[in-house]
Amino acid sequence: MEIKLAKSYGFCFGVKRAINIAENTKDASTVGPLIHNNEEINRLQTNFNVNTLKDENDIEGVKRAIIRTHGITKNGLLTLQNSDTKIINATCPFVTKPQMICENMSEEGYDVVIFGDKNHPEVKSVQSYAKNGAKVVLTVPDLKALKLGKKIAIVSQTTRKIEEFLLLTDYLVRNFKEVRVFNTICNATFENQDAAKELAKEADVMVVIGGKNSSNTKQLFSISKEYCNDSFLIENEKELKKEWFENKNLCGITAGASTPDWIIEKVIGKISKIKV
Repeated sequence: MEIKLAKSYGFCFGVKRAINIAENTKDASTVGPLIHNNEEINRLQTNFNVNTLKDENDIEGVKRAIIRTHGITKNGLLTLQNSDTKIINATCPFVTKPQMICENMSEEGYDVVIFGDKNHPEVKSVQSYAKNGAKVVLTVPDLKALKLGKKIAIVSQTTRKIEEFLLLTDYLVRNFKEVRVFNTICNATFENQDAAKELAKEADVMVVIGGKNSSNTKQLFSISKEYCNDSFLIENEKELKKEWFENKNLCGITAGASTPDWIIEKVIGKISKIKV
């Protein structure tokens, strides 16, 4: 069985930056999980003594605090700034951008709409910057249920599907006079999703590697499943099952933006030893 990696996969710019910050800081605590990958978080704790706080309210006694890649709420940041803790900001610049857009647009009197998962830390972070609050939606019916004014600004969670974002923007443009559209889906998301789609079209089986609580990884799995029915989402090589690969000729592999190379290599190594 041939094993083929997607043309684009794994660590994005924001995650690489955050990991470097954590490794260079050492003996610190992150405000919430730094990234959505438990294996990598455990490695940082074991090798660099980088621990994880539940949130900014656990800051007492902490000398150095690293803000997670997804960012934290505006009030959460204020809490940190008013403490004696040294703050190291590892918020991804692609997340900082929609934060600022929400703040600026709300100050200019726009109703702010965010396309994303309302329970995701990134979305909570971005939403908190809208002066008069922001509405979070996932579908066009969600949009239709909202009471919106004449001026609307819409941004996206950085890891969503562009096709779904376009459905929302199309509805808004058709039904409202003034709409400001900000495509805040990051480049790595575009590239990884397109690569997963192309590989899934030719693969007999797809293995998607990443945290099961990771938004971008779940999007990759959804895309893979759409084009290759035998698609599986795993966090590490221990979750692989021999029967997935029976009578298969081409195994495609992709990985989420928070998945380190060392996990991907372990998965490839184990698959290559499976005899079917």
